[in-house]
Amino acid sequence: MDLVGLSLPLLLVFWQWTTTTGAAVTYWTYTGSVGQSKWADYFPDCGGTAQSPVDVATVQTQYDPCLGPLTPLGYSQHGNKPFSLYNNGHTVVVPLPGWMGLGGLPWQFTAVQMHLHWGNGAPEAGGSEHTINGQSSAAELHVVHYNSELYPNMSVAMTQQDGLAVLGVLIETGEEANQAFWNILNYLGRVRHAGQSVSIPAFDVQSLLPSDLGRYYRYNGSLTTPPCFQSVLWTLFTETVKISHTQLMKLETVLYAKSVKVYTAGEITAIVIGALCGCVGLAVIIRFIVKTIRSTSSWDVLPSVRPAPVPRTKEPGKELKQDVALNTTSEPGKKEDPVPSSV
Repeated sequence: MDLVGLSLPLLLVFWQWTTTTGAAVTYWTYTGSVGQSKWADYFPDCGGTAQSPVDVATVQTQYDPCLGPLTPLGYSQHGNKPFSLYNNGHTVVVPLPGWMGLGGLPWQFTAVQMHLHWGNGAPEAGGSEHTINGQSSAAELHVVHYNSELYPNMSVAMTQQDGLAVLGVLIETGEEANQAFWNILNYLGRVRHAGQSVSIPAFDVQSLLPSDLGRYYRYNGSLTTPPCFQSVLWTLFTETVKISHTQLMKLETVLYAKSVKVYTAGEITAIVIGALCGCVGLAVIIRFIVKTIRSTSSWDVLPSVRPAPVPRTKEPGKELKQDVALNTTSEPGKKEDPVPSSV
């Protein structure tokens, strides 16, 4: 099979591959071709009716006497083993030991990790995900737990309606530094880039929470980023915590924001087809050149059609000039060099 015949089946194979795998997008961003406005195209749950975050309109909230106090379990029992802090490309995450959990919920929930959300420093851009009466805060802390009473792990629980419980802590700026948050912020410089990780000393996680844990907003929602599973029992505390302006600036500026080009299924298909069309075109050109060379290879055996030299006559009074391209004249007493066979 020649190059052109081989390229056409490959084109069909790549077309099938891009159409069957192009929808399986696992990466996402907040802007761009797989930005927040496009999440539902690739992650169906992001188009659900119980999505988080929400704007809490306080005039529409209702007091529920059935909601009891929320009790962190083991948050202060950090032990001697260090925590780790890593940059996942979207935020900084601190995995939590399995002995930490929550009391006061319908099931037993085990801690998994905590992470932060913040803005870019622009005055009009809020850093928190949840808002209260349309007002955002400077940043937001999430402490994630999974339903360990019903499900074996986080991966299974996150797909179930009653699988997760997340604490939301709104963060505002004040004059004084929050010493508890230095346990995280002091190490941001070591995880500037996505994928970097660093060990940090263990600390009392409860010190990051508000002092009043009895007042909060509760609703059923979702993960705030893809895959947006609607499996989260949210607890958003009414009391905020404060960090200094210096601490907020550190959070907003230390980590590098790397823009990554992510191609959609259509773009991948166009790139693959364009590359294959280029290969087909190149194959056609090569084939044409080969055929041309083969058809003209008889040049090498054609008889010479160079006209025979015309005899020259010696004109009176003139010496016969030498053909310097074919003959050489040696100096007297010297042996002549061989005459070259061609020019």
